[in-house]
Amino acid sequence: MSAFAAILVLALSRAEILERFRAPVVTQADGLVRVFSDCPEDMRREYQMPVARFAADTVRNLYRGVSAKPVKFKRTGIAIYVGEGRTNDPTVVARAFTNGSEVVTRIYLRAPGFADLARLRAEVAKGFFRSVKGIEVSDEDAVAAYRAGDPALRVEDERMRLERWLATGKGVANDEEGLRLMRKVIQPGVASRRDVLTFASRLYFYPPQYDLLFAGKYDCLSFADAIRLAPTVPALRPLARRKAMEVTAYGGGRGDALTTAAVAYSIFLIELSKGEKGEADLRSLLDIADTLLNVAYEKSEG
Repeated sequence: MSAFAAILVLALSRAEILERFRAPVVTQADGLVRVFSDCPEDMRREYQMPVARFAADTVRNLYRGVSAKPVKFKRTGIAIYVGEGRTNDPTVVARAFTNGSEVVTRIYLRAPGFADLARLRAEVAKGFFRSVKGIEVSDEDAVAAYRAGDPALRVEDERMRLERWLATGKGVANDEEGLRLMRKVIQPGVASRRDVLTFASRLYFYPPQYDLLFAGKYDCLSFADAIRLAPTVPALRPLARRKAMEVTAYGGGRGDALTTAAVAYSIFLIELSKGEKGEADLRSLLDIADTLLNVAYEKSEG
C-alpha cells in the first residue's frame, strides 16, 4: 500500500472502510442465483464473478437437462457466499432452509480459489430442483440432470451406456432403450468408430421369417454372397430394395464419410434389387461401397 493510500485509509471512517470492502450482490439466472461477498474489489473480480458465472452456467444446463423453460425469480433461490479466500480450504457447505413458502439453498465457499467445483455444481443442482421443481433429489440425480443438459457430457454418457449394452447387455433400462441408442445420432455430424462398426453389422440379409432359409440352407447372407445367389433366390430382390432405404437412414447424420458410404451401399442394393446388372458390375459397386466404408472408419473418432 502506498503512503498516499495509507493516509487515505486513515482518513476514512470505519463505516466507509467497511463499505469499500462490501461487494455488490451479483444476480444471475433470472434472479434464481445471487452471489454475496465481503472482500476487497480485486478479490471480487477474481472470485465473485467467476463463481456467479459458474452457477449460472450450471443452471442453464439443468434447464436443458429437465427440458424446462427458464423461470424468473423475485426472491433468491440459491444464495452463494464467497469467503475471502485467504486459506486453501476446499470445503463447500450447503444448507437448505424455508423462507415462508419458499426453500432457499445457502452455499458457503470458504476459499473460492480452492473450492471443490464438483461439490459446488452438485449443491447448485440440488438447489435448482428445490426452487424450480419443488423437490429434493439425490446427488446422483442432480448430477445426472446436469450432465443430460451439457451436450458434451450427454454424448459421453450415452456412448458409455451404448458401449456397456453392446458389450454386456447391461447399462440401459431395457433392450428397447438399447436399440433406441443404436439408432440415435448421438453426436450429429460426427461418426465414432462404434457408429461405423454398428453400421457395418447391418450389412447382411436375413430371411423375412425366422423359420425360413435362403436357398434352403442360409440363415444369413453377406452382400457378396447375395450377388452370387440373387439369380436363383427371388426373395432377395425385395429385401435389397428395403435394405437400400435402411442403410441411408442408418448412415445419415453421422458425418460426410459415413453418409457417402451409406449412399454407395444404397446404390448397390437398388441395382441388386432390379436384377439388370451382371455379377461383375454388382461386385464393382459393392467394392466401391466397401472402400468408402473403410475411409469412414479411418476418419471416425474414438
